[in-house]
Amino acid sequence: MQHGRAADRIGVYFDREINGRLRGVSRMASLDIILERSDVNYSQAEKETLAESKNQTYRKLLEGMGYSDVSDEVRTTLSVLRERGYKLAIGSSSKNTPLILERTGARCYFDAVSDGNNITRSKPDPEVFLKAAQFIGLKPEECVVVEDATAGIDAGADGGFYTAAIGAACGYARADFNLKTFSDLLSIL
Repeated sequence: MQHGRAADRIGVYFDREINGRLRGVSRMASLDIILERSDVNYSQAEKETLAESKNQTYRKLLEGMGYSDVSDEVRTTLSVLRERGYKLAIGSSSKNTPLILERTGARCYFDAVSDGNNITRSKPDPEVFLKAAQFIGLKPEECVVVEDATAGIDAGADGGFYTAAIGAACGYARADFNLKTFSDLLSIL
C-alpha cells in the first residue's frame, strides 16, 4: 500500500477507508485525499514533489509485478469475450497503465488503452471511458464499464455507459450490474 507509505513519510493518518477513496482517481487527487488530515499547508510545488515521490515508490512495486498478478479467471474471461467478438479497452486514470499491462502480459487482451497519459480529467469525469469507446469505434450506450471504484461507476454512468460494479464498488446504487466474480461478465454479455 504505497499510499500508506506516503502518508507515513509525512506523518498523516491513513487507513483502509482512506485507501478505498483513492481508487480510480488521479495521482494529484489521491494526494489531496491523503493530505486532508494534514496540518501542513503544502504549496503546489511541494505537492508535486510528494506526488512524484509517491509514484516512484509505486513504480518500484509495479516492477515486481508479473504474469501471476492477473488471475486465470480474468485471463479466461477476457479470452472468451474476445472469442465472442467483443472489443475490449482499458479506461484507467493511471499513467502507469502501460507498465502494468507490460509487466503482467495483459496488453494482448485489449484493442485500445485510454489512461492518464491521454486524458486531462480523471474519474469521476467520464473522459477516460469516452476516449476508450472512441478508440474502439463504439458509442457509450454500446459499452459496459467494469469498475471496482465508485468514482469509476460514476464516470461510466455520467458518460452514458452501462456499468458493472465489482469488488469495493459492488452494491453501489448507480451500477447497472453487480459482479461477484469477474467471470460473471460472461452471463451479462
